[in-house]
Amino acid sequence: MLTKDEIREWDNAYIAGTYARSPLYAESGKGAICTDKEGKEYIDFSSGIGVNSLGFCDSGWVEAVCSQAKKLQHISNLYYTEPQAELAKMLCDRSFAKKIFFANSGAEANEGMIKAARKYSFDKYGAGRHKIITLVNSFHGRTVTTLSATGQQAFHKFFDPFTEGFEFVEAGDEKALEAALSSDDVCGIMLEFIQGEGGVIELSEDYIRYVEDVCHKRDILLLADEVQTGIGRTGSFLCCENYGVVPDIASLAKGLGGGLPIGAVLLGEKCMNTLTAGTHGSTFGGNPVSCAGAMAVLSRIDEDMLSDIRKKGEYIRAELLKVKGVAAVTGKGLMIGILPKKTDSKIAASECLERGLIVLTAKEKIRLLPPLNISYDEINRGLEILKEVLS
Repeated sequence: MLTKDEIREWDNAYIAGTYARSPLYAESGKGAICTDKEGKEYIDFSSGIGVNSLGFCDSGWVEAVCSQAKKLQHISNLYYTEPQAELAKMLCDRSFAKKIFFANSGAEANEGMIKAARKYSFDKYGAGRHKIITLVNSFHGRTVTTLSATGQQAFHKFFDPFTEGFEFVEAGDEKALEAALSSDDVCGIMLEFIQGEGGVIELSEDYIRYVEDVCHKRDILLLADEVQTGIGRTGSFLCCENYGVVPDIASLAKGLGGGLPIGAVLLGEKCMNTLTAGTHGSTFGGNPVSCAGAMAVLSRIDEDMLSDIRKKGEYIRAELLKVKGVAAVTGKGLMIGILPKKTDSKIAASECLERGLIVLTAKEKIRLLPPLNISYDEINRGLEILKEVLS
């Protein structure tokens, strides 16, 4: 067993320094409680950035994953497996999707969505109709292409040349969108219904419906990045359901696997046959063990749980709005952004960690993504720490 000092030294010596790590040395976890190397407990309001849908080491999830790992951990996508077929059916049954493509992450799911949109347009209209419009302040991943699709200049450094074929417009600006569509080379409009990394900012219902109408009239695909907002996070299975909108394609990842890497491209009726043999693929996509974990998650997210998520989210927001140090609270369900009146969000997150609470940041906001099945006792313990810090 390594000591904390050894872990830090080996990490610094042997792991690329791409993360500004906080001083938490995670050892184990159960539910919404993480325990460090010295036995200190932390209430987790982050879910590993929205990944641990059922918290740490949920017994049903563990059993499903371990059972599958004992039978078949991997075989290539040249062959059939039951977990992949079963998970695909579950996702289609729960959503607008007619077909599924499995990947390993949100960035890969967004790459698959981009490729499907461009191929749909190529198949129907020929070359040249390939541009995808995304929103300023969006975040779609860290591959070169998904960075290119991300509407934040801070990410457009160091890695030139970036993939061409993306244009950014301000969310809510209908005139800017019309101008971007004037060139007649657009195949898709890609957006997050709630911009997560951008600051937990909800798009307005009027704007979403305007975008949907534009897409339908011009045969432009509506591409929904549901990597962070999907799998019950906002109180509906997909966030787009809160708006009554049906996209043509959507991407999933994060909370789908409950802790294991998996991504999915949900292909609606227009695009269900767009990706054909040889046009896309993934060695690890649809891995049997990851699929087993995802099925354990989906089997738990029923209407009762979704109602519970909405109620817990409303409770947390109401409690936070009572705090004098809180200027605003945004988000839906258990995807919550807190704008402090005076405290810097990063300083507040550090102070929360010292007191035993794990939170995230999103620009100037504190971001909360607790496990979907977190208890009210755990919520209240976490809120007590948040209130101390924000006050």
